[in-house]
Amino acid sequence: MNKTWIIAKRELRSFFDSLMAYVIIILFLGFSGFFTWLFGSDIFMVGQASLQSFFGISFWTLFFFIPAITMGLLADELKSGTIELLITKPVSDWQIIAGKFLAAFLLICITLLLTLPYYVTVANIGKIDHSAVLMGYLGLLFMSASYLSIGLFTSSITNNQIIAFLAALFIGIFFQLIFGLVSSSSGGWFANLLGNLSMATHYESMARGVIDSKDIIYFLSIIFAGLLGTELVMSKRRGSN
Repeated sequence: MNKTWIIAKRELRSFFDSLMAYVIIILFLGFSGFFTWLFGSDIFMVGQASLQSFFGISFWTLFFFIPAITMGLLADELKSGTIELLITKPVSDWQIIAGKFLAAFLLICITLLLTLPYYVTVANIGKIDHSAVLMGYLGLLFMSASYLSIGLFTSSITNNQIIAFLAALFIGIFFQLIFGLVSSSSGGWFANLLGNLSMATHYESMARGVIDSKDIIYFLSIIFAGLLGTELVMSKRRGSN
């Protein structure tokens, strides 16, 4: 655990040293704030004390921002050759993967913490469903962790950050949009299967304040699959060396 935390701190520091963290945070707050408070189905148009508009825009904003966070986590190490040095040290593949995953997840947590003034403001406007807000934030964290694991996997299979970014988006768009669209246009068990694979189905359930074990299992399964895939790629590379 200590080695994992050391790797996580190094990666988190590199996010802020390279200004990526500041760019991601500023852009996220800008997009989410604009669409939450000023444009479209904003809080004032809804006419009730709710953060549903924020959770709706964050669902899409984080989807595009997370591949940018993960694209260099392993691809940059592969390109510079530092991954070869890292895997020769007394640290396991899981510790490397967990450290990098934890660093990216902490960056997401910091970003979402900075949106708490939205919650405080809305709570002062009217009576707000606190449990729904809590579940909404929890849904964003689970969704983010799922896409972080996918992004980490695509970053492990190439030394090109752009390819890693596009690959993460390509895989993610199936969970984010395509499964849901195909499910709504078909019927029977196949539609039900695709509906259950849709990220929106499980996220929207939590954003409404409902917590279900099948939603938790869904997110944990994607996280585990992404991290396992990354570990298999790392193990193969370690074996070849």
